[in-house]
Amino acid sequence: MYLTSAETDTKQLVSWMRGHEGAVSSISVHSSGRYAISTSLDTAQLWDLDTFQRKRKLNIRQSVGIQRVFFLPLSNTILSCFSDDSIFAWESDTLSCKYQLPVPDTGPKISYKAFAVTRDGKSLAAGGRSNLLHLWCLDSKQLIRVIQMPAQVRTVRQLEFLPNSFDGGASQTLGVLSQDGVMRFINIHTCKLLFHMGSHEDAITAVTVSPNGRHVVAVMDNGSINVYSVQSLTQELNKPPPSQVAVVSGSGAGQNLSNVKVQVGSEVIHRPARSSGRQTHVKMLRPLAGSTNELPAGLNKKRLVGLLKAFGEYPAKYRMFVWRSLLCLPENHAAYSSLTDKGLHSAYLSLHDKYPIKSPKLQRGLQRVLSALSHWAAIFGEVEYLPLVAFPFVKLFQNNPMLCFEVVATVIVNWGQHWFEYFPNPPLNVLSMAENVLAHHDKELLQHLVDCGITSQLYVWPLLETLFSEVLTRDEWLRLFDNVFTNHPSFLLMACVAYVTCCREPLLLCSQKTDFEYFFHHRNNLDLGAMIKEAYRLMGGTPADIHPRNMLSDFTPLTNGQYPVFNHYPEFIVEYQNREREKIRLQEMEYLRERQEVSALRTDFLRRQAEEEAFYAQQELLQKAEEQRRNILAQEEEKITQQRAKLAAMKRELKVKELQLLDATKSRFLKHQQDLRASQVQRLDQEISRKMDLRERETAAAVQDLEVRQMALEAQRRRLEQVTNCLH
Repeated sequence: MYLTSAETDTKQLVSWMRGHEGAVSSISVHSSGRYAISTSLDTAQLWDLDTFQRKRKLNIRQSVGIQRVFFLPLSNTILSCFSDDSIFAWESDTLSCKYQLPVPDTGPKISYKAFAVTRDGKSLAAGGRSNLLHLWCLDSKQLIRVIQMPAQVRTVRQLEFLPNSFDGGASQTLGVLSQDGVMRFINIHTCKLLFHMGSHEDAITAVTVSPNGRHVVAVMDNGSINVYSVQSLTQELNKPPPSQVAVVSGSGAGQNLSNVKVQVGSEVIHRPARSSGRQTHVKMLRPLAGSTNELPAGLNKKRLVGLLKAFGEYPAKYRMFVWRSLLCLPENHAAYSSLTDKGLHSAYLSLHDKYPIKSPKLQRGLQRVLSALSHWAAIFGEVEYLPLVAFPFVKLFQNNPMLCFEVVATVIVNWGQHWFEYFPNPPLNVLSMAENVLAHHDKELLQHLVDCGITSQLYVWPLLETLFSEVLTRDEWLRLFDNVFTNHPSFLLMACVAYVTCCREPLLLCSQKTDFEYFFHHRNNLDLGAMIKEAYRLMGGTPADIHPRNMLSDFTPLTNGQYPVFNHYPEFIVEYQNREREKIRLQEMEYLRERQEVSALRTDFLRRQAEEEAFYAQQELLQKAEEQRRNILAQEEEKITQQRAKLAAMKRELKVKELQLLDATKSRFLKHQQDLRASQVQRLDQEISRKMDLRERETAAAVQDLEVRQMALEAQRRRLEQVTNCLH
């Protein structure tokens, strides 16, 4: 089996991640968006989503299968559960085992199939082939409660915690989807059944809860998708929790489950009856007005400031999460999708020509964010330094383009105030604020800069338009913006002045304009801690009449649902530039068309010229080949003539030999004939002699026969004569 990764905007396949032999049952993505875990029955694999390469692999024995492996929220801990109900926690960097949750020795075996973790990552709920739910405290690593569901529940299919605005991530409401297609929501502390969704006739197959806990989306057994409003289901969840909450703690793995076993009460808060129509009116919940120190996701800004002052930076593991909370990002998926659906902006189609980036993924991400910004406000298609502002955030949030867009937009709206009022010129009003602060705190350095003809456009604006990305390393830049995002938007200007004052010694030695330009566009030997400390000193020691805080507005987050209208720029200039750019674009298209035609004609001419040259070259080659073959034919004819002469001589010699052989043969034949005739004559003579002898012998025999007959006749005559005589 393999995993596929695709770009959500271009719908193009980015990577295939092969490694699983069996079917992948679940995928869990780290909160930073950089890592993902894929789980199959026999193995779990940790992937780096930046390179799409496998980092680690967890293999197990064949006799023990994997039920689920997932990341804990707000941490680098991986939690895994196996088919024998054992639960292990692993460190994601090294995959070393951190701890194991002890399996209860007593009580029926649940065979865990479903899991849910609170947003703060401190509580784990597990259920399976039973109506019992196990509730673990991950801090103490103990089983603190066993909750028994009603008798109708025989198998738990899915568990989901329902977030609440008042719980700070420690969710108290747990949704339990059972085999009967009904999802029951219970309070894990009071163990009371609050409300339920679905029924036997309208069974639920799977559910998911929105990040803010306001809506629940359910996939029904008949294939439909229902969206439920939590506020319309019950009003009990929107009340603040009591000031004290009773906590039941266990005593270890071998504790008696009856001590922590609590049965869910039968009290149910019934949801309002739905109308017979298919449409359901959903009422949106308004955010409650709380303290200014309270941030989304349950963070407290005072504590974050204390943490930042103590350590100088936020923990790297949680930096992105802290930034999202400090900037109060609304995560307007629909609004962002409407911007990305417009495609790439014409101003950034050839971005790679001006800003070549080695990574195609970063190039596409930067192009996508800049295009979305340009569709949001027309001026951002004209701002030449916008890629320099956006690129550091694109590199940080390359796996989440929507968050990247909202971070850049928030930075522009708050820390980029009044930047575009003098567009296309630099923001002289903002630069004058920094120059006034520098004049108050270091007149000598400012006088030196004035004497050298250096204005704030040269020593402040390069820092602002690049957001210090050219003069600081990655770690230094992250430390600086931990402080920038935590303070008032004027802190960025103070940081620019602090950078200049902390580098006063090398700046006092510079006198040429090129030296100053090089200095503020390249990294220098600077103690960032001292610079940040100096920025805080400037924030507190600058008089109110020249303090940028009085001229810049307080931090204002992006609005929920739709992004705010951004029109803090001279619209007539942008419109004029748009018209001019459109005119230039049309002229460029006409030029490109004519250039293409000329190129086509030139290509055709070159093709014909090449064909003609090739034809003449071919004719020359053919002529040379013909001459060469004529010479070869002449040589062959000469060879044939010589061979014919040799053959004629050989024929004559053979003829003479043949005649001589014929003469010899004829002589031998004649001699043979003579010998044959002589032998025939000799045979005839012998035959004649034989026949003469035979005739003589026959004659002699005939004579003898005649003589015998004569004698017989004579004797007969005598006998007759005697007879006659006797008769007479």
